[in-house]
Amino acid sequence: MAEFNIIIEKGEDGYLISEVIGLPGCHTQGKTMEELLTNTKEAILLCLKVMGKEKTYEKFVGIQKVEV
Repeated sequence: MAEFNIIIEKGEDGYLISEVIGLPGCHTQGKTMEELLTNTKEAILLCLKVMGKEKTYEKFVGIQKVEV
């Protein structure tokens, strides 16, 4: 079992959007947090299946706020 970090944002239409860090292009949405997490797990499994044996995903380092 692998663990992934996700970024969750709220879209203009009110849907929650998740982006899986370390799996480029792996993102999904849901109306509720529960639906979003279910959809995110499904998206991760699909991304890993497509990657096949190339399971070389980036490692999460951190998030930093930058003021400009």
